[in-house]
Amino acid sequence: MEFFLINLLNGLSYGFLLFMLTAGLSLIFSLLGVLNFAHASFYMLGAYLGYTFTGLWGFWWGLFFAPLITGLLGALLERFALRRLHARGQLAELLFTFGLAYMMLEMVQLIWGKLALPYQIPQALQGSLFLIYSSPFSNYRGFIALLALLVLGLLYLLIRRTNIGLVIQAAWTAPTMVEALGHNVPRIFMWVFGFGCGLAGLAGAVGGNLLVTEPSMAAHVGSIIFVVIVLGGIGSLQGAFWASMLIAISQTFAVTSELSLQDLLALFMSIQYEASNQSVLSIPISHMAPMLPFVILLLMLVVRPRGLFGQQSGLNSHA
Repeated sequence: MEFFLINLLNGLSYGFLLFMLTAGLSLIFSLLGVLNFAHASFYMLGAYLGYTFTGLWGFWWGLFFAPLITGLLGALLERFALRRLHARGQLAELLFTFGLAYMMLEMVQLIWGKLALPYQIPQALQGSLFLIYSSPFSNYRGFIALLALLVLGLLYLLIRRTNIGLVIQAAWTAPTMVEALGHNVPRIFMWVFGFGCGLAGLAGAVGGNLLVTEPSMAAHVGSIIFVVIVLGGIGSLQGAFWASMLIAISQTFAVTSELSLQDLLALFMSIQYEASNQSVLSIPISHMAPMLPFVILLLMLVVRPRGLFGQQSGLNSHA
């Protein structure tokens, strides 16, 4: 029971972090139709900015400035680059964001170097929040969960309960009519793109010290966030949330498991195999944890290609 509960809570905290990262991308795609390949790079940039401002003025200032700067950078990129490429189709946008990811990686290495940075959890959030039998659950993981729930609540209120949210939804479904009513639709798109990039920067600022802050951190999560987006249903914030939880919890249990496939077959199907040390069935599940999200994605594409909540992609039905 201790093993189950502590892994469940650790998986939930990682899932909340993953949701903060994927919510921005889901928001951008559902409104602008831009599949931003550089989204994970904004996560990386947020971690490095969080580290820098934490060293200058403290963690809370880093938590404020990192998403603010990444959000403004994202808004400027949409205004002066992506907006001009939109008329040329999605291929031009994909190529631009793909190249942008490499450029941001080189800039980070040029400014901060290629080694991992000592981005520490702040002293006020160190220690354990509570004990599960003899296993502690850290204050910082609880803080990440609380922050992600706050982001989720604010997104819901913004999109579903405010006039701004109504304008954003209308700009997605009927941009010509919204412009006729006097709203600047391109400006709305610009700030939504910046807001999505700011969420990625926020995830980096709180995730960089929990995991690791290094140039390869974008590559580590880049493929995972696209798995989450497709698994949950492209353009669905609700789907992004539940897919984040599914991927995070399953990976957490897989990483800490000492069982092999042979043990699982014997446990759940009462099947006994005489497997050699070189057999695939003898490989520990923890060694296969990195490929688990992609296995889940392939199964979902076979069973339900549109994803968990992908019936009608868009903010108006899934926010």
